[in-house]
Amino acid sequence: MTDTLPSSATVDCLTRLIGFDTTSRNSNLELIDWAESVLSQHGARLRRSYNKERTKANLFATFGEGPGGIVLSGHSDVVPVDGQAWSSDPFQAVVRDGNLYGRGACDMKGFIGVVLAQAAHFASSALAKPIHVALSYDEEAGCLGIPGLLADLADAHIRPDGCIIGEPTSMQLITAHKGGRVYRCTVRGHAAHSSLTPSGVNAIEHAAKVISFIQDLASKEEADGVRVAGLDVPFSTISTNMISGGSGKNIIPAQCEFFFDYRYVPGLDPDYFIEAIRRYVAEQVLPRMQARFPQTGVEFALTGDVPGLDTQEEEAIIELTRSLLRNRQSAKVAYGTEGGFFQKSGIPSVVCGPGSINHAHKANEFVPLEQLALCEQFVGKLIERMSATEPQTA
Repeated sequence: MTDTLPSSATVDCLTRLIGFDTTSRNSNLELIDWAESVLSQHGARLRRSYNKERTKANLFATFGEGPGGIVLSGHSDVVPVDGQAWSSDPFQAVVRDGNLYGRGACDMKGFIGVVLAQAAHFASSALAKPIHVALSYDEEAGCLGIPGLLADLADAHIRPDGCIIGEPTSMQLITAHKGGRVYRCTVRGHAAHSSLTPSGVNAIEHAAKVISFIQDLASKEEADGVRVAGLDVPFSTISTNMISGGSGKNIIPAQCEFFFDYRYVPGLDPDYFIEAIRRYVAEQVLPRMQARFPQTGVEFALTGDVPGLDTQEEEAIIELTRSLLRNRQSAKVAYGTEGGFFQKSGIPSVVCGPGSINHAHKANEFVPLEQLALCEQFVGKLIERMSATEPQTA
């Protein structure tokens, strides 16, 4: 390996990982089976936790003995490629112009590929404290898998000292990110012929009132909301991102459904936005709807909840991670990760991984080979530190 090129083992692992179509709607078991075989042949102690249907699994592997240790964590699922114009098969890795292309190349199979390629190194090192590898399912669908993995660790009394989430950060240390929630709003109106509008309750039009209020909330937050220095978007955001409704061009719609999400800055009460929206609906929308037809209504359902990450500078995981990097500057980001779940479970966490978030979720997603090489060097230094007589991880 040169300073700018990763090992063939990393490229081979990443190529294999990209070949598994682990779009969130699919099972990830083939990938987990393969990763387990790679880790087990080097003596890792393994644990699995499953979804209710047992069609998806988390994998947790441990090298070394004793309590504590550091987790290297990544999610196994990827976002869909539907409707995207790729220059090559998105599930077949292609190397060109110094980059490796494929779905998940940067988000975040690149990090997983680096980690799995180091299994032999983990096994042959005299680790003073364990190195753990965590692979989760359905992060892209709302971080559905990681709670089960953490619950399994708690049941087994496994309490790592810290966690490094390998989301794409261009190998920069990230110590904080926003929390996020996704809600489904269902507006139940009353159908009628469009020539008889007074006898119906238009679900789409009342949904539009709620959406307009959400937009006003977003504008107010951008203008006057709490600011957190260091975040790339320093205020909380809220937006409506999907909507459907109606059954005919000449029918007053009986139902409309839309999804909105908000990303709140560290320290802000995550109930702030939904309480304001519920209050507006109760005071301004429902009375008008139910005055015409009492059986109408508006319902909210929480469909995704990702806690924010706000790791304090005094945490050992920050000092450790910073010491392994060329660029020792830290930052905060607007997107969410599984780091907030680890932090809530008592495991201090940071985010650091190869590739740029700007290249994630797009056609022709890629990770620069140089970034994979930097990540390899990072993991190699971690192994050296964890093999020291007095590791700085407690």
